[in-house]
Amino acid sequence: MAVTAFSSVKLPQSLVEQARQAAQPMRRSVASQIEYWATLGQVVEHTGLSVQEARTAIEQYEAAALTQATAPASVGALTARLLAAQVQGSLAQRVREVVQENLSHAA
Repeated sequence: MAVTAFSSVKLPQSLVEQARQAAQPMRRSVASQIEYWATLGQVVEHTGLSVQEARTAIEQYEAAALTQATAPASVGALTARLLAAQVQGSLAQRVREVVQENLSHAA
């Protein structure tokens, strides 16, 4: 069994409260919510997506998870999927396709 090292960090109370509110509907702990946000931020930063493209992709992912009434993927599983797509070069391309599709539907 692998042992995970943890470190304490000080965070602004407002960020912790935002994480608490965002965590409840997704059934995550506050720490898991912040880890989820950090993971997404790393992936977005490495893919070169715009903030709007990333926001749209995340909203669609979370909406699909709620619609299917399934528990959201663990942070580890989500990270693995996103990093695999990033390595293949398909993540940014797929997000751009989804954004384009949504824009065409909105028009």
